[in-house]
Amino acid sequence: MEKKIVIAGGTGFIGEYLHKRFIESGYQVAIVSRDKKHINWNDEQAIIAALEGAAMLINLAGKSVDCRYNERNKTGILQSRLQTTKALGQAVLKCKNPPGLWINSSTATIYRHAEDRPMTEANGEIGSGFSVNVATSWEAAFFSFQPPATRQIALRMAIVLGKSGGALKPLLHLVRFGIGGKQGKGNQMFSWIHIEDVFRIILFLQSHKELHGVFNCSSPNPVNNQTLMQTLRQVMKMKGGIPMPEWLLKIGAIIIQTETELILKSRWVIPERLLNTGYVFKYPDLRNALQNILNEEYKSPN
Repeated sequence: MEKKIVIAGGTGFIGEYLHKRFIESGYQVAIVSRDKKHINWNDEQAIIAALEGAAMLINLAGKSVDCRYNERNKTGILQSRLQTTKALGQAVLKCKNPPGLWINSSTATIYRHAEDRPMTEANGEIGSGFSVNVATSWEAAFFSFQPPATRQIALRMAIVLGKSGGALKPLLHLVRFGIGGKQGKGNQMFSWIHIEDVFRIILFLQSHKELHGVFNCSSPNPVNNQTLMQTLRQVMKMKGGIPMPEWLLKIGAIIIQTETELILKSRWVIPERLLNTGYVFKYPDLRNALQNILNEEYKSPN
């Protein structure tokens, strides 16, 4: 019998990749989304049926943060995360044979702007502001459910790098157009993770049944923004790139309807718990990760 997992919010950049990799690894995958092709969020009975006997539930659902933070969008970002997490928690509690593991997405943005030292699960300092409030509320909603037969893990994900979308795409465009220099001062830290490592980390956490709680999901080797852009230019064989001062970024963010926080906040995150429990990264270094992504060399685990 195939192993079954459920991916909620599985139609985005990360969800589609995980869907593909789990199918390749011999899993049966059920998707919960707003897409008519999948299990609908309003159909609680169908969600419960999918969760019955599943090995794992992975929740990635939530409105994209790549938008202007007006009141309407801020409400959508927060409520989309809280409502879906609560719907899944209630469904898990109603299962006769619930999933053994529930992984809920969270974000490394939960930590403060950090240029002085890295943030770990043990000594990281929670920040303030809208994005942090979303993250803390999301985790609180998740851990408010304590299903007796289901382990819970919140993955505080750094910027996920992959070939088909996410944060890398606009950066590639900047480099191609010759404006791929540093952004702002360039000393803000960039914590990242290759999408294949996200998949492998999930498998690792599934196999280590003693693990639960919060995990930073990031490469052990974050870089600053200047190094990020320089490495991108080198991998793409582009000699130079015009830097973007903060004032110009603010104008550009308004034009393309996003926020400069996504570029200027210093996210300095280290995956201390994963390293201490023995996880070995396939792509620990940025150059190798970018070379793999740009060469589209996605390979199955050995």
